[in-house]
Amino acid sequence: MTLQEFLNTNDRFAANNGMKLIEVKQGSAVAEMTVEERHLNGAGICQGGALFTFADLAIAAAMNSRGNVTVGLENAMTFHHPARQGEHLTAKASVSCDHGKIPFCRVEIFNDNNELLASGTSLGYRKADRFDFDSLM
Repeated sequence: MTLQEFLNTNDRFAANNGMKLIEVKQGSAVAEMTVEERHLNGAGICQGGALFTFADLAIAAAMNSRGNVTVGLENAMTFHHPARQGEHLTAKASVSCDHGKIPFCRVEIFNDNNELLASGTSLGYRKADRFDFDSLM
């Protein structure tokens, strides 16, 4: 099983919310989702938690691409523009500082018009435990 397949199957919260990884490389990942009615908040736009979960899926793939189980220590998101129902979104994450135990990752979420909707950063903690995957994709 690849890391992409593993996370698309076992990150059940993201999978149950229509989010999936489409690309995983060493230190980077891309995920996709379409904003549906279930993602909307009371104001009729995509709920921040849905966007955060979406970003986190891409972050998890990028940080875990070395094979060690990596969990989040700290995350921050900035919401620049609202995501609306029907929009197809892309989250792009990349590890920009890959320390042995504490990787640092950046993530950006775009709509189909390549408009930046949200951006964030994440610190992870890389454990000694290993994932058992055959390849990244």
